Amino acid sequence: KAHYNAVIFSTGAVRDADLDIPGIDLDGSYGAAEFVSWYDGHPDVPRGWPLEAKQVAVIGNGNVALDVARILAKHADDLLPTEIPANVYEALAASPVTDVHVFGRRGPMQVKFTPLELRELGELRDVDMIVHDEDFDYDEASKAAIASNKQVFVIDKVFTGWRAREAGTASRRLHLHFHANPVAVTGDGRVEGFRYERTAPDGQGGVIGTGEVRELPVQAVYRAVGYFGSPLPGIPFDERRGIIPNREGQVLDDTDHPVPGVYATGWIKRGPVGLIGHTKSDAMETIKHVVNDQANWWAPSHPDEQSVVDLLQERGVEYTDLSGWHRLDEHEKALGEPVGRLRIKIVPRVEMVAVSRSEA
Repeated sequence: KAHYNAVIFSTGAVRDADLDIPGIDLDGSYGAAEFVSWYDGHPDVPRGWPLEAKQVAVIGNGNVALDVARILAKHADDLLPTEIPANVYEALAASPVTDVHVFGRRGPMQVKFTPLELRELGELRDVDMIVHDEDFDYDEASKAAIASNKQVFVIDKVFTGWRAREAGTASRRLHLHFHANPVAVTGDGRVEGFRYERTAPDGQGGVIGTGEVRELPVQAVYRAVGYFGSPLPGIPFDERRGIIPNREGQVLDDTDHPVPGVYATGWIKRGPVGLIGHTKSDAMETIKHVVNDQANWWAPSHPDEQSVVDLLQERGVEYTDLSGWHRLDEHEKALGEPVGRLRIKIVPRVEMVAVSRSEA
């Protein structure tokens, strides 16, 4: 408050949502959020990842589940044109995986995939896409969705094309299982299998259990069933919903009154739903209140830029300014140039800070 008129929290939702089934905490069971942070090179995540499984289950029917499945199934050399960190490339190159199974509770016309993400799966080199005819006995609700929703129509076309393919001979396979409700992760101390109940359409776009339980041998399970926000010191937090309680971006205290000068936007405001388009309109809603609430803004005693720098240094906070970011950006590109890559990403935080502060 001594340095700013207001603060907007846009800290997102970075924790994995819980999946309350037996065995979910076995060794070899992971959350998608942590795995994504690892392969993206987040400095707060350990550099290594145990990629030892030949058969893997991914639980979820959204784009994050597809991202996880794609990274697990894709050959590491095909990721070299990307910004994949060196430690991630090395781990994926040594992975013995042969089969990645993606499980969704509802039917293929109720998935949360975008058509582009789905279509790209079928273009992976040396990876066969496998879907199962038993999952495509559409009910009237699914047929209506295909007829009325362009995105669902395109998704159906993608699946139809995959179903018509001849059996392949690729070294890796990516299986999509629908109507599969998670029941348990099985194993003695570590993951040995994934148990699920077959579901059936209820005629209204939902599903009901059939009582038929199946189990597939796998050695690793990744849950991609959503994200959850994390509390911040001194800021109100809704533990049930995983968000900062707010009204159109105005943060609320425990008596449901606005907290002066404190706002939220993005997933920490509304929960982990929506993509960039939703986030833009969401931010505009918050900014409207920031502008209209100027009478309630804080009155900072030290609003100058240097006082903020002095405060960070006083507290021992390692920070990077814009010129430092540019130094790091150019350094990573220079590392990648000799090997024909766009860049080689530096992962350790201490190394990033050192490069950003160097004058060389």
